[in-house]
Amino acid sequence: MNQTKIIAKILYYICIVLSAGYLITFVYSIVCLLTGYAITPYKNNMFLHINFPFTEQPFLNIEHNYPYIVFSFSLVLISYGIFFWLSAKVFKVFFQSKLFIKENILQLKRFYLYNIFIPLPIVIIASFFVEVESMIWGLVFIHFMLGIFCLFLANIFKQGLHLQNEQDLFI
Repeated sequence: MNQTKIIAKILYYICIVLSAGYLITFVYSIVCLLTGYAITPYKNNMFLHINFPFTEQPFLNIEHNYPYIVFSFSLVLISYGIFFWLSAKVFKVFFQSKLFIKENILQLKRFYLYNIFIPLPIVIIASFFVEVESMIWGLVFIHFMLGIFCLFLANIFKQGLHLQNEQDLFI
């Protein structure tokens, strides 16, 4: 079980870094887009460079139209920022000293609810405004399967919590 704890801890930190990266990029991009700071239009104003802070070096390249900015850029950044944050919380569950507790079940529940019920509506709504590539539907399916798998884990943890009330189970 020690191997599981080590792997879970490594994945926890990776997901925290990824989540922070996505969320900081989201906030920085929104500030730039709203204020015009560090924005460089190109190709007859059809595209935008969002530059690295305090430089003229391009950081992100995006289309200069609002449906794209909202549905294919901003929504993706914040959605994956939240996904990796929730993933980190799930990995944290597996290196706790006591596995079967209500807080751990809650973390698993948040993760499965997010993955089952958020990606599909977002992509369906986005499809009314921007072209959704076929690969995106595959990602929606993968998120759904992750959610179902985590639902199974949450149910196993609920059973473990009930058994633990009768006897203490530790990793």
